[in-house]
Amino acid sequence: MPKVINIEPTPNPDALKFILQRPILKSGVRSFRDFAAAVGDPLGSALFALGKVTSVFYMDRFVTVNKEPSAEWSDLIDAVCEVVEEHNTEEEVGASTPGLPSGSTDEKLLQINAVLDQQIRPGLAGDGGGVEVIDFDGTTLQISYHGACGSCPSAQGGTLSYIEGLLQDQVDPQIRVISY
Repeated sequence: MPKVINIEPTPNPDALKFILQRPILKSGVRSFRDFAAAVGDPLGSALFALGKVTSVFYMDRFVTVNKEPSAEWSDLIDAVCEVVEEHNTEEEVGASTPGLPSGSTDEKLLQINAVLDQQIRPGLAGDGGGVEVIDFDGTTLQISYHGACGSCPSAQGGTLSYIEGLLQDQVDPQIRVISY
C-alpha cells in the first residue's frame, strides 16, 4: 500500500498534493471532477466520500485533492492520508493517458502533444496538475485542466496564454487554445 511521505501546497489554495513513497498507478493518470465520474474507481470514490472534495487527480507518485473553498484542510488532511494509504495499488489495471483524442493521427496534433509532453505537463505535474487535449479542429485546440490546475485562477489566464504562445511559436502561429 502507498505511504504518504509529504504533503505539498500547490498554487491553488484549495488543492494539496500528497506525495507517495511508491507509484500508485503503473501508467497514465486518473482525473475525476465529481463523485459520479469516480464511480468504479476505488481511490477516487473513497476520497469523494470524505465530503468537501471537489476533484481528485492522481498519477505515478502523487494524488492531488481539491476541496470546497469553505472547507478547512485541517479537517481533511488526515482522512485523505488514511484513504490513500489504505488503497491497494494492485487493483489498478489501467488508466487514461492524457494526450490525443482517441484514434487521432493528425500530424499537427502529434506535434502539439509532443510539446505538451516535453514542456508543459512536467511543470503542471510538479504543481499537482495536468492537462488533456479534448479536441483539435486544425486551428483551435480545446484542453481540459486536471488536479490543482482544474480550479486554479492562474490556469485560466497566464498558463493558458503561455501554452498558446508556446504552441504558436513551435507548431503553428494560427493555433488558438481554449480551456474546457
